[in-house]
Amino acid sequence: QVQLVESGGGLVQPGGSLRLSCAASGFTFSSYWMYWVRQAPGKGLEWVSVINTGGGSTYYAESVKGRFTISRDNAKNTLYLQMNSLKSEDTAVYYCNARGIINGYWGQGTQVTVSS
Repeated sequence: QVQLVESGGGLVQPGGSLRLSCAASGFTFSSYWMYWVRQAPGKGLEWVSVINTGGGSTYYAESVKGRFTISRDNAKNTLYLQMNSLKSEDTAVYYCNARGIINGYWGQGTQVTVSS
């Protein structure tokens, strides 16, 4: 059974930090490019960051570049997103997404709220 389970969300003040994790199981994690995607209240899905299978290539949306860092540990089947200098506009549900050549998987999401 395929599972992607996000954790690490919560309430943080502007300027603070959070580290999201996404634990994968039931598929060959190391063979999939992994994405973080978020959805702010009342808005559509927004791509945040992506990392290739080996972890050597990463890409970021302009809105988070320089503040967020994506990484993965293939030995632990886990994806991470380190989020620093958080802003109110980062408030959203954050999803991890595995994308293969012919299929893909989504987690259930974790809520991140940035507010004073």
